Order: sequence, then C-alpha cells, then structure tokens
Amino acid sequence: MSVVSLLGVKVLNNPAPFDAKYQFEITFECLEPLQKDLEWKLTYVGSATSSEHDQELDSLLVGPIPVGVNKFIFEADSPDLKRIPTSEILGVTVILLSCSYDDREFVRVGYYVNNEYDTDELNDDPPAKPIIEKVRRHVLAEKPRVTRFAIKWDSEDSAPAEYPPEQPEADVVEDDGTAYGAEEEELEIAEAEATEGVNEEAEDEEMAGAEDTAGPSAAKAQDEESEAGSEDLEAESSGSEEEEIEEEEGEGDADEDMEMGDDGETAAPTEG
Repeated sequence: MSVVSLLGVKVLNNPAPFDAKYQFEITFECLEPLQKDLEWKLTYVGSATSSEHDQELDSLLVGPIPVGVNKFIFEADSPDLKRIPTSEILGVTVILLSCSYDDREFVRVGYYVNNEYDTDELNDDPPAKPIIEKVRRHVLAEKPRVTRFAIKWDSEDSAPAEYPPEQPEADVVEDDGTAYGAEEEELEIAEAEATEGVNEEAEDEEMAGAEDTAGPSAAKAQDEESEAGSEDLEAESSGSEEEEIEEEEGEGDADEDMEMGDDGETAAPTEG
C-alpha cells in the first residue's frame, strides 16, 4: 500500500501564453510520518520522435510531510525553445508531472498540451519561423493519464515483493521431473499390459469364432464326406460282389457246357 496518495491536481493558469509559468494546485494525503521529503518534477516532451528533446522544467522538494491531507502550489518555468525542434513547437505535445520518494517514482500524471496561434489567420497560414508571442498553450486538464508505481517507503514491510517467498519445504518434495518420468514409465507399462491383454482376448475370440463358424456346417460337411466315402465303398464292394457272382455264374455255365459237350461226343451215333 502506498504511504502517499495523490488526491487531485488542478491546472491554475490554463489556457496561457506559451512562455508563461505552469502552475498546479496539488492535493495529496500522507498516511504515516516520512523520514525524507517528496520530490515533485515537471517534464516537457519536446519531440514525439526522440527523448533527447525532453527537458525538466522545474523540481520541488516538499517536507517535512505531516500526516493527513496536504495541499500546495507547484510552479514551473516554460520550456527552453532552443531545445525544441522548430517544426515541433506548434501542435500537440505532452507534459509529465511526477513525484518521487528517496529517488523512487511512485506517481506520474500526463497531460496533452496543444500549442497554437491566437488568431485564425496565423493558424491557417503559419509563418516559417514561429512567432512565440502569438502562441498560446492549452493543457487538456480534464483528461489526465495517471500511473502509479509500488515502491519501498521507510519500512521494509512496505517494499513490494521482488522475489517469490522462500519455501524450505520445497526441497523435501520429490522433484517434478522425476515424478513425471516415473508416471510416464508406469503409464507405458500399463498401456503395454492392456494392449497385450486385448491382443490375447482378440486371438481367443478369433479362435472361438473359427470354431463357431466351422462347427455345425463343418461337422455336417465332414459327416457328408464320410457318408459319401462309405457309399462309394459300398458301391465298389457291391459292384465287385456282382462281378464275382457273374464270374462264378459264367464259370459254372462253362463247366456245364463242357460237360454237355463231353456227353454229346460219347452219345454221338456210330456208323455200322
């Protein structure tokens, strides 16, 4: 928390001639006694393209600072024309009102400033060399840009945290990289086991599916094949039996023929 808080800034002489002094009424609040003074500064930005033309118009040390709300008038000289590029005297620029404690800036207020001639004729057709006596400045006091910074005041407790707090217990905790590597290894092993289990189940399912697929129809086919084989064998065996019977019958007929022939020869008539 800031020990000094800026409550308000009022631009007193506005608008004003370009070479007139700047005057500000500043109100701030101090929450606790300070060991050192506050330093207020007013900076004029001489060029929008380079900071080398910036110039500090004035600075003021304010102190000792009583606790509570405080108010004072801050005056600053006009900028040195020799340090401003001629092409940038007219137009819009910026002034910065800042306050520091022990060389540490804690608040900054920026204002736009419009520098132009006091007549329309000169604004419409400005001369090559600016006529400073005819130039007036207008601070856009209703649109300030306020920036605050956290600084160390008198006590160490007021210093902002520049580094994370010490954590002795962090050394006891297992290193994240080691734990992460162990977790990765465990995960890989688990995945490998799961994959192996899935493959075994898939093989069992394939074998079971093959048995189911080949079960009834294959058994039927095997029965048909065995029946067909037995039928062929029976047909062959029956055929051979018929052939044997025919052969036997043929042989019996031949014997009978032969016997009949012998009888015929002996029974033939003889010539007397």
